[in-house]
Amino acid sequence: MKDKILSPSTASLLLNWYDRHGRQLPWRERPQDGRQMAADPYRVWLSEIMLQQTTVTAVRPYYEKFLALWPSIAQLAAADEEAVMVAWAGLGYYSRARNLLKCARLVATQLNGEFPRTAAQLQALPGIGPYTAAAVAAIAFRDPAAVVDGNVERVVTRLLAITTPLPAAKQLVREALLPIIPVERPGDLAQALMDLGATLCAPKRPACSLCPLQNQCHAFAAGTQEAYPVKLPKAQKPTRVGAAFLLIRQDQQIWLQKRADRGLLAGMTEVPTSNWTSRQDGVTTSDAAPLVANWQTAGKVRHTFTHFHLVLTVYKADYKAEIAADTTAAHRPNSLPENGWWRDLASLQDEALPNLMRKVIAQGLTPC
Repeated sequence: MKDKILSPSTASLLLNWYDRHGRQLPWRERPQDGRQMAADPYRVWLSEIMLQQTTVTAVRPYYEKFLALWPSIAQLAAADEEAVMVAWAGLGYYSRARNLLKCARLVATQLNGEFPRTAAQLQALPGIGPYTAAAVAAIAFRDPAAVVDGNVERVVTRLLAITTPLPAAKQLVREALLPIIPVERPGDLAQALMDLGATLCAPKRPACSLCPLQNQCHAFAAGTQEAYPVKLPKAQKPTRVGAAFLLIRQDQQIWLQKRADRGLLAGMTEVPTSNWTSRQDGVTTSDAAPLVANWQTAGKVRHTFTHFHLVLTVYKADYKAEIAADTTAAHRPNSLPENGWWRDLASLQDEALPNLMRKVIAQGLTPC
């Protein structure tokens, strides 16, 4: 790559394209008359946290909901953690929501409500890594930081035909971008690269004929666009299994409980479950049912986390008060756990249910 550097015209070509074709997004201030409008750091930060490992389409309604509930960093900092988790439920990667609140409270109380203005300073805040710090700094404060996400990696590795596999190639991409970042519009350049990768420079069948950088692209010249970025083979994800239990009363209420404050889906709402194990012979109701009842199989739910696949067998039962007195199986519990509550099925949207639990409940309520 020593003889391959980005052209001095790369930035101007990208910015001209972005001014005409950049995506209209609710957290973005569009350039007008060639000038970058001042971006609200709170909105930029909120959107970038939500966009971590999540698509624009999925983020949009959550972003709008959060702004409606908490229009400022001070209002978010004062929010109840449970309310934040409920508003985030379904977006996934729930540690982001907890760090979002930690960061808001730190900025509001220790930094007088003002975000730091450089990528290095921002990275010291909870939940902000190198990419998010660079994005917020460049877009909100015009810090000349190199913003490198998956879309940017794809664009630059193709432009320069970088054969170093990811993640090592990320540093090469960053180094290639630094010399061309315009002083006046670093945020717009970052967003132009993101938009080019998200629209024209797609992973498969890129629309090279429409690309403003076609004449500069080494991969296009060689016809090898889809070979980049180079990635190491992914390790196969293991599969874990478990059981989930839906206990339903005659008044159409379901028994829920809160997960532990540490670990996967920490602090979120769930129906009772067994442990998740690599055992492939499954988990029976006698292993982990919350109490004695006439448990019936209601099917299976499959869900994929970052590091493993999960298959839960769903069981459901009607709750009857007399089961508390059942002593036919002394080794199993005969009363409800203390860490739970009843919730109307019609108001489950008010609970911090992750997507996995939404799937489980939907499966359990589906007629056999």
